[in-house]
Amino acid sequence: MSELEIRKAVKERYSNLATSSSNSSCCDTGGGVCCDDSGLIALNVAVPAEASSINAGCGSPISLISLKEGDVVLDLGSGGGIDVFRAAQLVGAKGYAIGVDATPEMVWRARETREKYAPKYANAEFRLGEIEHLPVESGTVDYVISNCVINLSPDKLAVFKDAFRALKPGGTFAVADITLQTEIPESERKDMDSWSRCLAGALTDEDYRAKLLGAGFAGVRIEHISDSNIGEYQFKYYSSHITAKKPDGESSRAR
Repeated sequence: MSELEIRKAVKERYSNLATSSSNSSCCDTGGGVCCDDSGLIALNVAVPAEASSINAGCGSPISLISLKEGDVVLDLGSGGGIDVFRAAQLVGAKGYAIGVDATPEMVWRARETREKYAPKYANAEFRLGEIEHLPVESGTVDYVISNCVINLSPDKLAVFKDAFRALKPGGTFAVADITLQTEIPESERKDMDSWSRCLAGALTDEDYRAKLLGAGFAGVRIEHISDSNIGEYQFKYYSSHITAKKPDGESSRAR
């Protein structure tokens, strides 16, 4: 197993999702659903059907934060743009919402949706790029969000370090992701299909916390919002909400 193999497997799955009209969840693995979308409903902010039809999330990162007029939000792995379009409305014309995704088909689809509903989403932008190497200037965003994507990265510490770099001092990291309580077998880690289904790349709560702290974040909190014993596996996966802060006074350079 190599980083390239993981990236190719993930890209293939989400390229297919981007060109499909079906609604698919990252957690829809056939053996159980561990997603919780109640937070999306609670926000009561409508988004284009073109974006919601390819929602692949496992929670509601926007429900974890209090967006206000003028805020800048960065979505890691923005997919069809559901969280970007929602954030764009909440931050208003003086704010900005940026989505970054490594799958060209996802970026193209999100951009098409944005143009279809212009000028409503003039403050939304979708950029092609890897979440380990964000095409965003240092110290320029108030919030980094993500929805069931970081588990797909083969280098999560790099993701956390670059998110830290992009945030302003005092900025907030708020994501929904899949986590584990205990480590899974090595054989599962080597399963490419399992990687692309958000399973093989999931971190334990302990490892997630340690990597965030190692990247410079403080105040890490992990809350399990739902769980499932998926498929034939006996270990339990959690849909989790994870938050952390970039300390005030920190430079934009990641540790």
